[in-house]
Amino acid sequence: MTYVWLNASFLAAVLVFWVAAMALHGRRARRRIASGEVTATPRPGRRLAAVFITLAVLLVLTGIFDNIIVGLGIVSYDETKILGVLVGVAPIEDFAYAIAAVFVLPALWLVLPARRPR
Repeated sequence: MTYVWLNASFLAAVLVFWVAAMALHGRRARRRIASGEVTATPRPGRRLAAVFITLAVLLVLTGIFDNIIVGLGIVSYDETKILGVLVGVAPIEDFAYAIAAVFVLPALWLVLPARRPR
């Protein structure tokens, strides 16, 4: 199995989880608004901007640190299992995990119950 197929299957699972989490969050938000618990509606444009700013920052940091660890030989990749597209010396496949984190972590925060004060 190549890194592309591994990443594709991993990112597909992330996408399914993210869509389900957003649907659940939307349903919860509509229920809270209908019950009068909250009066403001969510601002999806603002959240989306935050996601893309976070994605940009994380991709830059991933690029920097991946180039360091690959360049120093701490991590290496089988040339037959990567596409050959490199950002510096790091294969493009390395960036899939940063992309997944940007979508999975906020989705987890929305799905998991909030901690109650002690």
